[in-house]
Amino acid sequence: MQLRKIDLGNSDPVGNSIPISHTVLTGIYVMLDGLWIVVTGAVIYYCLFNFSVINSKIYMSAIIFILMSSWFLFHFASLYTFEAFSAPYRNISKLAVVIGTAFCLLIAVIFSLDVSDFFSKTWIYSFATASIIMIVAGRVTGNILINYMAGKQMFARSVIIVGSDRRAEMLIEKIDNEKPKLNNIIGIFDDRTERASPDVCGYPVLGNLDELQRYIRRNKVDDVIITLPWSADERLYKIARRLRELPVHVYLSSDLVGFRFPYKPSTNHFIGIPMIEVVKTPFSDWMVFIKKAEDVVFSLLALLIFAPLMMIIAVAIWVESPGPVIFRQKRYGYNNKIFEIYKFRSMTHNKVAEEKTEQATRNDARVTRVGKFIRKTSLDELPQIINVLNGSMSLVGPRPHAVDHNEDYAKVIDGYFARHRVKPGITGWAQINGYRGITDTVDKMEGRVKHDVYYAENWSLLFDIQILFGTIFVGFINRNSM
Repeated sequence: MQLRKIDLGNSDPVGNSIPISHTVLTGIYVMLDGLWIVVTGAVIYYCLFNFSVINSKIYMSAIIFILMSSWFLFHFASLYTFEAFSAPYRNISKLAVVIGTAFCLLIAVIFSLDVSDFFSKTWIYSFATASIIMIVAGRVTGNILINYMAGKQMFARSVIIVGSDRRAEMLIEKIDNEKPKLNNIIGIFDDRTERASPDVCGYPVLGNLDELQRYIRRNKVDDVIITLPWSADERLYKIARRLRELPVHVYLSSDLVGFRFPYKPSTNHFIGIPMIEVVKTPFSDWMVFIKKAEDVVFSLLALLIFAPLMMIIAVAIWVESPGPVIFRQKRYGYNNKIFEIYKFRSMTHNKVAEEKTEQATRNDARVTRVGKFIRKTSLDELPQIINVLNGSMSLVGPRPHAVDHNEDYAKVIDGYFARHRVKPGITGWAQINGYRGITDTVDKMEGRVKHDVYYAENWSLLFDIQILFGTIFVGFINRNSM
């Protein structure tokens, strides 16, 4: 058997591929189906009447009715599932029936409202026929594009399998036979490597759970599938608990019996494979784009509003004491990757780098007069808007800690690194709940971590807006600062 080569270095096994998912595909097809319906109805109306008919609004109402009815019926007929997207030819008749049903409903409404005299039969029949042709053509074309991009690994999810027994072999066989091939297995890991064989179905066993954690932090991984027997509940719990600290989806694959009986195909991107999701990444599918758009829009707005104030603060720092205006420090960020954070300097400049980061204390002699004011009002954090724009931070998220503090607290606080499943933020859920400033005890840090992990596991756009408003009314006056 030929052994597949897997790179354990810092390279990305699937390049710059886009991790496709059911949710993303559904959103794309919903928009495209709607586009075909609206464009088809409008173009046929233009061809027949050149927009000269007085009651054009009633035709637009009919187009909207077909649009909404089709969306509802497509969903009801399971035409927005991964199986339907991957096999459009088998669903051509169903698509035609669903669209035909939507037009039958439109005709029924027209006659019930006694407005049939306002509609052209030619427009309705032409609209129905063209809609069927366009949507079917769109589904077929979409399938061809997905297969092509999957073959080129432009659409590919990086998948790691935990376990090396018969369950793993059956799962690998299923994934390797997928069409289109949207899941790329990049390695096998096992919590009991001493019992594992060197490879499983040609994929090498790369190490234990410690090595798995290090690998995920160095490489792009989308999904981890655990293939242990369901009876090993304690092992399953310990593995899932460790993986909960990492920004990956964690799935529990079916036990052996699940591969032997007929089952309803999974609705996720693992086509036809029984799977239970036990850990979900905070930002996946469309949430990634929503969070990015939120950061870009609000940070640009904040930069526009605070630019004059930032210039005044910079001049005040420069006049009061020698040294750089901007303080830079290494911090741990998303997925434990180190980045450089920016802040307005609030202390006297020390040319000799400290071996261990020393937190500022109340009435600290190192804090300047300007520094005391900007720390009290949290204005020293304003340069982090640049961190948000360059992608190393987010507006809302867990506050990043100094590298040595991070390593020290990780040793005494269980699940500490789960806060790194999202990007660090300028403000966060912990900060508006009183966990700001000095964290000189383990209890204080545990409280902060608890709120950070809660945020990572319950993120939503509304949650971020709530925190931003809370920062405006609560966070700018920091009672824990000097």
